[in-house]
Amino acid sequence: MTTIQPNWRPDYLGNDLVKLVPLHKDDFEKLYAVASDPLIWEQHPTWDRYKREVFQLFFDGAVAGDTAFLIIDKSNEKIIGCTRYYDYKPGNSSIAIGYTFLAKAYWGGKYNQSCKKLLLDYAFRFVDKVYFHVGSTNTRSQLAILKTGAEKINEVALDHYDKKVLHFEYVIKKENWK
Repeated sequence: MTTIQPNWRPDYLGNDLVKLVPLHKDDFEKLYAVASDPLIWEQHPTWDRYKREVFQLFFDGAVAGDTAFLIIDKSNEKIIGCTRYYDYKPGNSSIAIGYTFLAKAYWGGKYNQSCKKLLLDYAFRFVDKVYFHVGSTNTRSQLAILKTGAEKINEVALDHYDKKVLHFEYVIKKENWK
């Protein structure tokens, strides 16, 4: 039996609200224009990611992973953030979604949920479980993840550059996805 390898970097995912397109190396300046707002990162373990040199490390990792997407507001074609798949484990039939950020003007509404729905719908074509890892101090993201129907299952210390940082691990199983 031949197993089809999932493409975790489709050329386009979209709905009426947003579109997700693959992140490329030449997108740095456009994405940094969004990421340079300190409020985006205030609850994040890397709270100083608004600084160009710190964001550059994040961006380089996103490009190297080859599974990151720009989030674009379809109403005006503006880049409003970034998200990605990571940690694909075919033996566990799982992948993680994360590293997501949105411009402050898009917080608290339907944009994050819309992005997550696109990513989850696509992921569940190939895997049975999707994980999310959220910093223990990032209450804003914890609340957003709970809105997807994810369940908190663990507290884990994950490598974060040169230190371990406590994260909450959430999961959504395919059979529970609506």
